[in-house]
Amino acid sequence: MNQNRDYTKTLQKPILSGFGWDTTAREVLVGQDLTGMIAIVTGGYSGVGLETTRALAEAGATVIVPARTPEKARASIIGIPRAELEELDLIDPDSIDAFANRFLASGRQLDILINNAGIMAPPLVRDSRGFESQFATNHLGHFQLTLRLWPALRKAGKARVVSVSSTGVRFGGVDFDDPNFEKREYDKWKAYGQSKSANALFAVALDKRGEAYGIRAFSVHPGRIMTDLVRYMSEEEKAAASGELKTAEQGAATSVWCATSPQLEDKGGVYCLDVDIAEVIEVEGTQGLNQKLSGVLPWAVDPILAEQLWKLSEQLTSVKFSEVE
Repeated sequence: MNQNRDYTKTLQKPILSGFGWDTTAREVLVGQDLTGMIAIVTGGYSGVGLETTRALAEAGATVIVPARTPEKARASIIGIPRAELEELDLIDPDSIDAFANRFLASGRQLDILINNAGIMAPPLVRDSRGFESQFATNHLGHFQLTLRLWPALRKAGKARVVSVSSTGVRFGGVDFDDPNFEKREYDKWKAYGQSKSANALFAVALDKRGEAYGIRAFSVHPGRIMTDLVRYMSEEEKAAASGELKTAEQGAATSVWCATSPQLEDKGGVYCLDVDIAEVIEVEGTQGLNQKLSGVLPWAVDPILAEQLWKLSEQLTSVKFSEVE
């Protein structure tokens, strides 16, 4: 997978941010005032997403939290200042359009979009279009949402989009010949790895298109955290994935850093972990559940694959950048 491409000439290398593995979201925001800024955090009512919402709101931002069932999510955000619940189902294209249209109709700019929501390793489920649920929810839903919100991102003048990826990229990249497992047997971990690689590649291609408008894009690996995301895993799989775990607030730190840090003012299109830009590492083949990666794998930040994914995403969603630019 393009193993010989030279990434040393790109921005995909650590900047020695001064933060680290155990940094929390609140620590990232020390000295920052986000008053007047508008953020959207998908999945912002549980786990890492909830801590992301809390940190941004406590620093002064207004945070819109979309949920499939807002009433169920309401209890989670009680007490968080300037947090607003909205309805959104990322696997439903009509729901995405309705949410985006409501936000655009409000006339507000969008300073921060954190595409945080996701599902991991469920049994095979297809959406109404026949698309595999992890690819549809984790990537295609966020692709459509971001493009529909493009006018609000442009209105901000300087905006950031953060895609929450995962060390799950180690299970493999995007299968452009069969992204929805129509020709091959379904493998829940390969499907997860594909969707997380897509999240990272999306940031590469989005940043290329957004830079001219002041819109910068990043992808992040939050770290290993036991949240509701593991609900489809067996006890054996949970044991295999165990290791040194972060708290949810530590897991939120890299997303918050990418969304707000002045250290990234002139950067974008990069994959970050432990509150710094990751280095590209080489591995032989894909990795198992118990493998910890110290950097990002080449197929998750390859600009050629990113463009291929962008073209496929426009085709599958029927949402084109040229129509919103």
